[in-house]
Amino acid sequence: MPNQSPPTLSLAAANRWYAVAPQKSPWLHEEVAGRMLERLQWINQQPKLWVNWGAVRGGEQAQVTLLEKYKDSECFMPLPSELYAYSAINNVAKQDMVAVKPSATHKWSLAGLFKRAPKIHHNLPADGTANMLWANMHLHDVIHPQAVLTQWQKALATDGFVMFSCLGPDTLKELRNMYVQLGWPEPSHQFTDMHDWGDMLIQAGFSQPVMDMERIVLTYETPQKLLQDLRELGRNLHPNRFPALRGKAWKAKLDAALMQHLSDPQEGGRLKLTFEIIYGHAIKPEPRVKLSEHSAVSLQDMRAMLQKRGN
Repeated sequence: MPNQSPPTLSLAAANRWYAVAPQKSPWLHEEVAGRMLERLQWINQQPKLWVNWGAVRGGEQAQVTLLEKYKDSECFMPLPSELYAYSAINNVAKQDMVAVKPSATHKWSLAGLFKRAPKIHHNLPADGTANMLWANMHLHDVIHPQAVLTQWQKALATDGFVMFSCLGPDTLKELRNMYVQLGWPEPSHQFTDMHDWGDMLIQAGFSQPVMDMERIVLTYETPQKLLQDLRELGRNLHPNRFPALRGKAWKAKLDAALMQHLSDPQEGGRLKLTFEIIYGHAIKPEPRVKLSEHSAVSLQDMRAMLQKRGN
């Protein structure tokens, strides 16, 4: 089903996280965005219009570079309220989603950085008009990922392309193993494998998906610094997570467990944590029409086919 949620992601928990997530990019998002930029150098296409999906937490420095790189282009940066209002965009059941409104106390810090940038729109572009869609470290927390990929495909023009990154299933593997050994509930929802993302891209109407992955291993001096990083990255969205608040005794027990299970002798006793990063790239192909005795073609698809033949 296009709107089916990932089995280990709680709708209620995801909605709460969307509402309170800090509107600033975590360090890891900045790092991954820089690595995405390195992959972009192999693409010669210069988009006239492009979409920065999930820009608020998508890596500010890389986005400044993109705006300078495509200084003659128009850029669309949908605000969080539009990114998550899938009940309107994809006919998702209203009880599953809430429209997130930006808090008055959470100013979008990117706005001040883009004074020298091309014209920026804080909404979604018209369907079939974008030449590129950029989405850094966003998909792994999405409630209806197939619906989002379908929305991306609709936004792109023929031969437009998408570039995205997200967390993969080996992320936090040391922490997951620790929780299993101690008999604790899952520390996080499960993350989707890159091959499954490739299949979903094809189901959404993309072609030539190219998937890649790498593992980034971070080490920490103390449990406090490790937990601080995790809090900035996200929340535990697993449906079977511990349902109540924890106390000081639990926090002390968690710190001790982290020191015992994640300490790596090869790293001088520092705490080790793995993040699997998935990168995806795909193209929106020319529309194909299945011919029959009576065939119907949308005006948008007809224009795309005629433009393709004229080139």
